[in-house]
Amino acid sequence: MQPNDGNYDLRATTHPEEIIITGITVMCPQCGARRDWMVICDGNEISLRCRCSHQWVERELTRADYLSMIGEGIVQDHPSLESAARAEGFDGTLAGTYLTEPR
Repeated sequence: MQPNDGNYDLRATTHPEEIIITGITVMCPQCGARRDWMVICDGNEISLRCRCSHQWVERELTRADYLSMIGEGIVQDHPSLESAARAEGFDGTLAGTYLTEPR
């Protein structure tokens, strides 16, 4: 997501694998999903969003963690987080599904 001035205030990427923090696998508190996340970086605040559309701030993750999750795939700009969530299937329409098999 890129504002008109060209500076990124909010960035997001998808992460199909599990995220493990201090030895514990992250689970969505709403639906129990354990992988296939949208990871959102807003300054130094990192949020996770599940396919069921539940989103929360994950205080144990840092900007450095986010940067390590960014792939070298295609970069797509979106006008808003909600637009990105719809485009990537994190708006609730794909709740309960996984689009990528874990490695």
